[in-house]
Amino acid sequence: MKKSLILAAVIAVSAWHPVTALANKEATALKSLTAKTLQAGADELSLDAVVEAVRQATLSTQVAGAIVSSTVKAGDRVRAGQELLRIDASAAQQQVVGSNAQLEAAQANLTVAGKELERQKQLFQKQYISQGALDRAQAQWEAAQAQVQAQQAQTRVAQTQTGFFSVRAPFNGVVSEVPVSLGDMAMPGRPLITLHDPSALRISAAVPQSLMEGVQRQLKSVRYEIAGQTVPAAKETVAQLLPSVDPVTHTAQLRIALPAGALGLVPGMFARVWVPAENSKNVAKDGRVYLPVTAIVRRAEMTGIYVLDAQGKPRLRQVRLGRTVGSNVEVLTGVSEGDQVVSTPATVSTKL
Repeated sequence: MKKSLILAAVIAVSAWHPVTALANKEATALKSLTAKTLQAGADELSLDAVVEAVRQATLSTQVAGAIVSSTVKAGDRVRAGQELLRIDASAAQQQVVGSNAQLEAAQANLTVAGKELERQKQLFQKQYISQGALDRAQAQWEAAQAQVQAQQAQTRVAQTQTGFFSVRAPFNGVVSEVPVSLGDMAMPGRPLITLHDPSALRISAAVPQSLMEGVQRQLKSVRYEIAGQTVPAAKETVAQLLPSVDPVTHTAQLRIALPAGALGLVPGMFARVWVPAENSKNVAKDGRVYLPVTAIVRRAEMTGIYVLDAQGKPRLRQVRLGRTVGSNVEVLTGVSEGDQVVSTPATVSTKL
């Protein structure tokens, strides 16, 4: 039986309590309902999830050196290609100067070898030198030409290595963390800057392998919630169940794309995902207690309800809540089946 979770039972009764503050001794009614549990079996399973960025990068360097410049801090927005951090490149720059000098020397040798080859060709045409002498001049020119090409490559390598001393943003994003400061020693592989793209976020949850088949068939039925955050409504849930299972936890990753324009969301936030589980043999069939949202009392950090005792007096009881379904909320602890719960707690303080 596939039905949406609704309030298990709403049985309105009246519990009268004497009003001591009124002179005419009139009684005032407190509306209450009987808490009952749903025994039809759970058709959804709640999973812990986390918000993560689709594009997130931890930047490091390929060379060692002291950090001499840092232009960003956590929370800054950066553009693709923007320099974020610079490492001391004095030695690398000197290598570039030396490579350029060697390249100029190789080009000069090539010029001399070219002129010598032209003279040898003219002498050979006049039969003043042998074929062997011409071949040696030709070989010297080719060797000089190869030396120039090799030196050009070395110069390009030296120039490229100077770029390793500048850490730049690979994409537009927000800096999440800068774990280093000026003067620190940067080493290959050491994290220097972490950034993410806030325009593309998703929710990731681990789905037990026993539920993979059912979830894969009903991806559009997957629901999610991010505590304390309002996510723009999407036309449909875009979810993907990765086709691989972790050999340690025996779970598969479920990814849900968040709609663009969600404000206040950052990677690492806690989220909750509900996946279809009505066909799973591992889903507990324990009853769940649901109450109207209006019956919940919130005072500072305490969440509770008013329960009527044997004399019909309301007693405040602390509870722990679960998910919200429509106008009802699941009560995980603090209430049992059969308890008489005040449905309008706002009247308790004014009518007692």
